[in-house]
Amino acid sequence: MPEPTLLADHTTLHLGGPAGRFVTATTEDALVDAVRRADEAGESVLVLGGGSNLVVADAGFGGTVVRVATRGISPDVEDGTSCGGVLVTVAAGESWDDLVARAVASGWVGVEALSGIPGSVGATPIQNVGAYGQEVAQTIASVRVWDRTLKGVRTFANADCGFGYRHSRFKADPGRHVVLSVTFQFRQGDLGTPATYAELARTLGVEPGGRAPLADVRAAVLGLRAGKGMVLDEADHDTWSAGSFFTNPVVPAAAVPDGAPAWPQEDGTVKTSAAWLIEHAGFTKGHGNDRVGLSTKHTLALTNRGGATTSDLLALALEVRDGVEMQFGIRLVNEPVLVGCSL
Repeated sequence: MPEPTLLADHTTLHLGGPAGRFVTATTEDALVDAVRRADEAGESVLVLGGGSNLVVADAGFGGTVVRVATRGISPDVEDGTSCGGVLVTVAAGESWDDLVARAVASGWVGVEALSGIPGSVGATPIQNVGAYGQEVAQTIASVRVWDRTLKGVRTFANADCGFGYRHSRFKADPGRHVVLSVTFQFRQGDLGTPATYAELARTLGVEPGGRAPLADVRAAVLGLRAGKGMVLDEADHDTWSAGSFFTNPVVPAAAVPDGAPAWPQEDGTVKTSAAWLIEHAGFTKGHGNDRVGLSTKHTLALTNRGGATTSDLLALALEVRDGVEMQFGIRLVNEPVLVGCSL
């Protein structure tokens, strides 16, 4: 009997026990068929993309794991033939950063600041992935899914996706929608979107709101992310993480601690910095033990230093979450999806 597939081999944290059954779907039909068959058999299903946003229990996942390995990037016009915009439909299994690299090379504007983010294209609308002043919601035209409840293919326009900060209708109803493809609407040009994120603007040498060539923005973002351990490197345990483990909390204005960053929201609340809260609650870079710890480069990343278990990682997450809540009265919320475990 073959050895079970360890999910630790398919997650960027290198954590997670065995899968009950493991299926790799290289076509859209195969993806739908694998999920549908598992549903009809009454099996639990885990749809796996790049594994960059998952924390899987040491016991693993007893149902069917379907790895999305579909490919295809299809613009509606040939590169460079339109002076306006371009619609680009991308298979869910495509590497997100490969798409960003293609966009930058093709003059497709709007995702250059999302360079270096690991994972698959199909995962990006679920979390409404964002960084350095950009979110995928700003360029997504539509998301095509297999609806496991209605047992059919549906297409959601951007306005119907319920996008918010690290949120969408797909995240609100977890597991129901299997993303098949995402269609993006890009402007075409040589310059990136205005650099509203102060750190990126400084790195590019432009004023906040200024613009820089697409390739320069990508290079700057990759450099910033690498400096924070946020570009995957198998040789560097500081990158054995799920990226930012906690989202920036959105709280009433009166709840923001003195000195903490504050970004006012349209509804009157304020978004503040999870990293600032963690650091000012006494958890410095590198905090932890010889198995797990905060990254030595970035306090928002919880890392596997080698030989760790998921239980080790969750214990560290609880220590940080509870410490911040005790100090500031703000409870941090995990960004990665927890599979078979909880905080």
